[in-house]
Amino acid sequence: LLQWYTRHGRHDLPWQIAPTPYRVWVSEIMLQQTQVTTVIPYYQRFMQRFGDVQALAQADMDEVLQHWAGLCYYARGRNLHRAAGIIVERYQRQLPHEIECLIALPGICRSTAAAILALAHGQRHAILDGNVKRSLCRYHAIDGYPGEARIQARLWQLAESHTPHKRVADYTQAIMDFGATLCTRSKPSCDQCPQQEDCSAFEQGKVSDLPTPRPRRKRPSRQCHMLALIETDSNELLLFKRPESGLWGGLYSLPEFDSFSACAEGVATYVREAALEPVVHQPIKHAFTHFDLNITPLSCHLTQTELKKILDKLRPDNNILAPMDSKAVFRLPLDAPEAGVGLPVPVQKIVKALTSHSA
Repeated sequence: LLQWYTRHGRHDLPWQIAPTPYRVWVSEIMLQQTQVTTVIPYYQRFMQRFGDVQALAQADMDEVLQHWAGLCYYARGRNLHRAAGIIVERYQRQLPHEIECLIALPGICRSTAAAILALAHGQRHAILDGNVKRSLCRYHAIDGYPGEARIQARLWQLAESHTPHKRVADYTQAIMDFGATLCTRSKPSCDQCPQQEDCSAFEQGKVSDLPTPRPRRKRPSRQCHMLALIETDSNELLLFKRPESGLWGGLYSLPEFDSFSACAEGVATYVREAALEPVVHQPIKHAFTHFDLNITPLSCHLTQTELKKILDKLRPDNNILAPMDSKAVFRLPLDAPEAGVGLPVPVQKIVKALTSHSA
């Protein structure tokens, strides 16, 4: 595997150039459940703005999430920011060298902590990310869903036994690269595999069957209507901050309703006696890990006075913008829609459509 990595591995990724524990940490968090090709441009922009842990810790959470928007799994960005504050306050701006201390930081699991210490300091720790799980399941022909506790414990034992005592950093990158480029989820390149002679799955003709997939469940689908409240005179879109936890936590989004009628009636409650007729836009489908969200965008142009009525009357017990924070409002000019806050991908698409429409 190390010989293969020397010849064919990836050696010029942005976080491999002048690596520091901080750069490795940021990359490992971004790479959780996200492919390298997707991460690279986000990582480069993120590092350009937050070049060290001090800069990240001192930044406003909204700005951090703005740079994270589009990478999904936004809890990673929030945890990165929180962990940076702890590192500055408790560890004198240096990531701790002890794996227990790293695991105690927000957003860092056992495998991520091991990868940081192996890649940044050459410490011998086994990793077990998705690529490694898949490679080990095939190499040892392990049946059973890797997310099952019993199977995962076995995989940790194997990961530990394979981790060498020398060239640990190279091995750690090698086994991740191996799973990402050769032992891929679909259409693995067995003809180019340096492990082929010893691979039990290949010998048994079970490569395509392993790892054992998660027990199949029907993928649920959810529906919602998102309302774009636009001030007529200024052509500004009102965005509201979501709670820190949960879906799109800490990002700015649009009010949500179960139906068109609920939207129209809800706004009318605050503004006019007669129900409004919001404009219906092209539906958007957004896929999450465990469900699909079908969004019907709506827009409604209101005067400054009407919008003020809405904002003034919002209360926690009677809030048409729930679960938004009615006190955290961002006005986005549709004439120059450069958001200074983080927006979920579907909201970015809605803003783009509204901008094109207004132009």
